[in-house]
Amino acid sequence: MKRTIAITTLGLLVTACTSTPVSVDWPTYHRDAGGTRFSPLDQLTPANVSKLQPAWTYHMRPQSATPAPPSSDVDEEIPIRRSRFIPSEATPLVVNGRMFVSTPYGRVVALDPDDGRELWVYELPNHDQPSTRGVEYWPGIDDAEPAIFFGTRSGKLIGLSAATGKPIASFGNGGIVDMKTPEVMNGNPRAPLGMSSPPLTYKNLIITGSRVQETPTLGAAGDVRAWDARTGQLVWTFHTVPRPGEFGHDTWEGDSWKHRSGVNVWTSLVLDAERGIVYLPVGAPAFDRWGGDRKGANLFSNSIVAVEATTGKYLWHFQTVHHDIWDLDLPSATLVDVKRNGKTIPAIAVMNKTAMLFLLNRLTGEPLYEVKEVPVPTETDIPDEKPWPTQPMPVAPPPLARLEFKMSDLADLTPEHRAFCEQLIREKNIVESRPFQPLRGDSAVASFPGSLGGIDWGGGAFDPKLGLFIVNINELASHQQLAKRPDGSWGLKDGYVYFWNHETRLPCQQPPWGSLVAVDVNTGKIAWRSTLGVSDNLPAHLQNTGRISAGGPILTASGVTFIGATDDNRIRAFDTRTGAELWSFKLPASIYGTPITYRGKSGKQFVAAVNTGGFAGSPVESDTVTAFSLP
Repeated sequence: MKRTIAITTLGLLVTACTSTPVSVDWPTYHRDAGGTRFSPLDQLTPANVSKLQPAWTYHMRPQSATPAPPSSDVDEEIPIRRSRFIPSEATPLVVNGRMFVSTPYGRVVALDPDDGRELWVYELPNHDQPSTRGVEYWPGIDDAEPAIFFGTRSGKLIGLSAATGKPIASFGNGGIVDMKTPEVMNGNPRAPLGMSSPPLTYKNLIITGSRVQETPTLGAAGDVRAWDARTGQLVWTFHTVPRPGEFGHDTWEGDSWKHRSGVNVWTSLVLDAERGIVYLPVGAPAFDRWGGDRKGANLFSNSIVAVEATTGKYLWHFQTVHHDIWDLDLPSATLVDVKRNGKTIPAIAVMNKTAMLFLLNRLTGEPLYEVKEVPVPTETDIPDEKPWPTQPMPVAPPPLARLEFKMSDLADLTPEHRAFCEQLIREKNIVESRPFQPLRGDSAVASFPGSLGGIDWGGGAFDPKLGLFIVNINELASHQQLAKRPDGSWGLKDGYVYFWNHETRLPCQQPPWGSLVAVDVNTGKIAWRSTLGVSDNLPAHLQNTGRISAGGPILTASGVTFIGATDDNRIRAFDTRTGAELWSFKLPASIYGTPITYRGKSGKQFVAAVNTGGFAGSPVESDTVTAFSLP
């Protein structure tokens, strides 16, 4: 479902972005506001990247720290193997000779990016936790100083001096804004609301998504809001569940829109700064496995929504899943340029968890390649569920991950693993699946690519010279079954479960279980696909299976792609043109944020990443930020 409007007045919004990245730095979560994760640095090349070695390590955990509950959306679904460490999904920033890192130990720190030396530390009050994926840098405006902004688990928005780490007195109440305003709390003052991803800054605005509950249905709204970066005053609100009189309100049957939670931007906003448009990748409604209490297409869930950055005014949207009952959030959006017939089309690449890639004109929302409304299964034994009869699927590119399961796909790498998977199928009554097959109460549907997604918060990266969009892909089903609750609603019978042996972490279908994929946005074709990750616990000749991953890739002008992400504890470099693996290094734990690259004061190009482990039940084995450089 899509509605577009003619954007004839956007010329008035064209302005130079006040936060244009310095070429040697990594000044925002994706390096640039458009989400490309492309660096112009070229010291590290396909010819020399194999010589990379650790340059310095910083330990985030202070001696007084004790383990705390995880704060990411995904980690709440899957038990983590406890240790004295706490998991992190953070991506550091580097700006003007300082590295800024949010840690899972209730602290935000500034480091010297050449040697990891601590420059300042800010400790959050009341045992709060900063956004688990990072912070945002604001360069200041007029007489306002450069600042670091971030959200917290408890729903605070905090502003610190980038120079000193001290709270900015003029921002909110002594540097802190309470984002739990009555309107957004929906009459549920105790409902969870916080931030797991960094905000985005534009001119004098801080634009925020949110982290809200997955269940129950009623709770805080997932609205996107903008705040004055100097004062903390609320400037605009975009209702992700349309109110009466707003476009899209009629996609919620009856009063099902009221007090609805979910429908939030829990990953990263992206911005076309030249045109003054911010793009909202909106997630699924609560509860996201059952929609009997919210019949309809349910806008703006699972949609990319374009709004005016200065006002929050709706411009257009494109919905990638109608009436989501599979937890197929839309966590990935990247601005790209598509070259066709001698012209350059400003576009946006968006992906939901199915790993279907939609390439859209970012001014109008129109698909650049054909998208069909394809009939999908609607059979279910849940009496009050009404699945949507069609779903949008792009003709090009093809889906990047498998979308169905047949018993003939069952893994047989070792007799022991095959026997485990056969037993699991019998015990849980797991059945085959087709794309978008509804869940049931009498059996467990092996839905691919599962609620961890073919892609998750990592998303992709774009090389403007080669026209390649590169993204890491998971292949792990969720074999989920519904059960009726006492109040008449439906929930998950066995909670969040995955189609694998959780001890050996070996999925139950044939590999590959993880890939790195490059798509040529100018043709809509897959340019290359490489296996991403190894299974160290399999015999040597079977280890090249690919692995489950979270976090994303980064690209450089010299043609090198860097990525951590996999649960085998490696960071890797690939040839951007061909997909050939060039280098890998095994760390104490896995990287579940995204690496960064920057030039230090010494002139060296560094690659750095946070590595803690802790995603999808992987061990939490470290607390380090590790930087690499050439000898």
